[in-house]
Amino acid sequence: MNKTISFLIVTALMMHFQDLKAQDWANFNEFKMANQELPPLKEGAERVVFIGNSITIGWLTTHPEFFEGKPYVNRGISGQTTPQMLVRFRSDVVHIDATVVVILAGTNDVAGNTGPTTLEQIADNIKSMTEIARANGVKVILCSVLPAYDYPWRPGLEPNIKIPKLNALIKNYADQNEVFYLDYFSALNNGKNGIDKQYSYDGVHLTLEGYQVLEPLLEEALKKVLK
Repeated sequence: MNKTISFLIVTALMMHFQDLKAQDWANFNEFKMANQELPPLKEGAERVVFIGNSITIGWLTTHPEFFEGKPYVNRGISGQTTPQMLVRFRSDVVHIDATVVVILAGTNDVAGNTGPTTLEQIADNIKSMTEIARANGVKVILCSVLPAYDYPWRPGLEPNIKIPKLNALIKNYADQNEVFYLDYFSALNNGKNGIDKQYSYDGVHLTLEGYQVLEPLLEEALKKVLK
């Protein structure tokens, strides 16, 4: 096979896989098999589902011990924005019998991962996820978006200014609707609306030490929500 034919075949395959990914915009297939393999929830048992982006799935890969032996199900997908999570929310949260959902989302929206959006639109998507959960008897923990002084992959978007404003919208909604608001932002804020290197290797994604700051906060929140 000559180089020209090989190149054409590789190009065609790449375009095919890109088309498939575009068709599954919300990435339903990421956890399709895992969701099917989950055992039915026994009476009186609990299932805590984490929905989010790379920060959420990175928690599982960075500190798997935190999830072991607990009714925790991680449904984070790297790079995702709130509209993508909203589309897959029933499949990856409601339909797997979540007792509680921990929603940590919004930073990729601010970064423009799926196009331009307003802070109000981001908050609306988070509100919609919350309303779907509550309508189906799922308790909700709304997490503040983590600090980010800037995005290394897309600098100049001023997340240090936008994220606190987004968090204010989320907290205001939580307060008005008796939803538990979990303030991760204050725990990691270095005083400049960013995260120090001890807790983040790139100013956005967390190190093990960063996750260990969040873990007792989450566990305390779960005690209160599940009481």
